[in-house]
Amino acid sequence: MQLFVRALKEEVKKLDRNGVRLRVIGDLERFDPDLQALIKASENRTAGNSRLTLTIAANYGGRWDILQAINRMLSSDPEKGAEWQEADLTPHLAMSYAPEPDLFIRTGGEQRISNFLLWQLAYSELYFTEVLWPEFDSTAFDAALVSYQQRERRFGRTSEQLSGASAASPTGSRIDA
Repeated sequence: MQLFVRALKEEVKKLDRNGVRLRVIGDLERFDPDLQALIKASENRTAGNSRLTLTIAANYGGRWDILQAINRMLSSDPEKGAEWQEADLTPHLAMSYAPEPDLFIRTGGEQRISNFLLWQLAYSELYFTEVLWPEFDSTAFDAALVSYQQRERRFGRTSEQLSGASAASPTGSRIDA
């Protein structure tokens, strides 16, 4: 964790100067109290920035995220009972401030999502590449984007259900077939 501490101390000033908001998601309660305080201070320092958002997943797992979201949701309205809907959970997830990813890129030849953003990746397009993260450059990114552009976004529907009609995506935005 010393690398994380050093990076936070050195980089948060640059992030702030460049209008980048920092968010750290994950089970931060397991970290040393000093690190927790540094994360909180770094997030607070950049909270008003809106140019970009940099999200760091630290001690994050998709199962943890869903479980903590369910616990928050249930405690927010204990009288609601079994009347919860899918949309009720989303505001309680760790990345509720961001839209669901359109494209998930996994480097290094691994072809799995590894417990990452389990809820949010439901309708994302997945792209796997042998390129290792340190070598993932603009050419590799362009290849991922070309692959993405060639796909039919169906959002859980079949091609037949989409053909000739305009449908709403699960996030409520319109998609044209």
